[in-house]
Amino acid sequence: MDILPLMRSHAARLQGIPPTIFSEMSALALRTGAVNLGQGFPDRSGPSSVVRRAIRALEDGQNQYPPGIGKPELRQAIARHQQRHYGLELDPDAQVIVTTGCTEAIAGAILGLVDPGDAVVVLEPYYDSYLAMIQFAGGTRRPVTLTAPDFRLDVAALEAAAVGAKVMLLNTPHNPTGTVLSATELAAVAEVAIRHDLTVITDEVYEHLVYDHHEHVPLATLPGMFERTVTLSSVGKSYSLTGWKVGWATGPSDLVGAVLGAKQWLSFTSGAPFQPAVALALDEEADYPRELAADLGVRRDLLCAGLREAGLKVRVPEGTYFATTDITELGWPDGRSFCVALPERAGVVAIPSQVFYDDVDEGRQLVRWAFCKDEPVIAEGIRRLVAADLTA
Repeated sequence: MDILPLMRSHAARLQGIPPTIFSEMSALALRTGAVNLGQGFPDRSGPSSVVRRAIRALEDGQNQYPPGIGKPELRQAIARHQQRHYGLELDPDAQVIVTTGCTEAIAGAILGLVDPGDAVVVLEPYYDSYLAMIQFAGGTRRPVTLTAPDFRLDVAALEAAAVGAKVMLLNTPHNPTGTVLSATELAAVAEVAIRHDLTVITDEVYEHLVYDHHEHVPLATLPGMFERTVTLSSVGKSYSLTGWKVGWATGPSDLVGAVLGAKQWLSFTSGAPFQPAVALALDEEADYPRELAADLGVRRDLLCAGLREAGLKVRVPEGTYFATTDITELGWPDGRSFCVALPERAGVVAIPSQVFYDDVDEGRQLVRWAFCKDEPVIAEGIRRLVAADLTA
């Protein structure tokens, strides 16, 4: 097979996708000495016991290729996690695979399940890799917009987008809006998926980071949904180990097998010494995500109160570690111009939400802020924002 035409075809599909805004804004933060409240990486590391387990694995020589599907001890721990939290019974040898973070799980699921010309229903705004991978697979996006300021699911729009589609890509808790889909909304999603015979990919990477009275319920637990749903997550967000890039996909063997079929041509396998450490995290540090969520809730409230003090309209998130503001009243033409000026104007970095939309008018005046930073960092960012003139 001549692979060059295939490569050129894939490259053509990716033309027009903008470079990631995160690298641009992080570079601005470094150049200006700004407080980075943009990119969602935590300031603190995960449990020390988990880090020590990774060190021991390194020292014990676990530095060569692990099985492509993932080490048995981690696959078994993932299966126990799904059973313990959600009552899902999984065969770790056929219904669980380990991926290089949730980002690779997303890539593998889309490449494994979407053929050229297939329509993919996706909630908008959306994590930027969705756009790239749907386009890389040759699929077409059918966005269903979570509209500001409430960011709730429009079931009629979901129904319309599902007609003739093949796959639905669902993200809850939702990045960047912080929406956690309610039981009523999830039931509507399940009804639409079953009626239109959709395969569903669920990105649940923020599954444990929910606040107040909200609860994350995996779509796969609803009647009739397990057999058509592949569930994705990772250790990065729930355990503050984003740099380890260890994630997973779970579900019926045929769907998980499709993800594995694509993964073998992406990373082939994932970090050997981290896998036993992640297994330890899931089994022996099961309380850590709950404690982290409680702490993040405090930091969420600190950030949101400070953004209000700085004159911004804030939507308090139900999950994730991002809050959204509307900057319409500040007079800027859009969020990007506001965010580009912000490091020099106030010494703070944020992310313009418009990069997460097909409909740029929908997200033009929205800005995303991260509260996964230490409290003194958030407090300093707020001090700078309050002291600055944020109007255009």
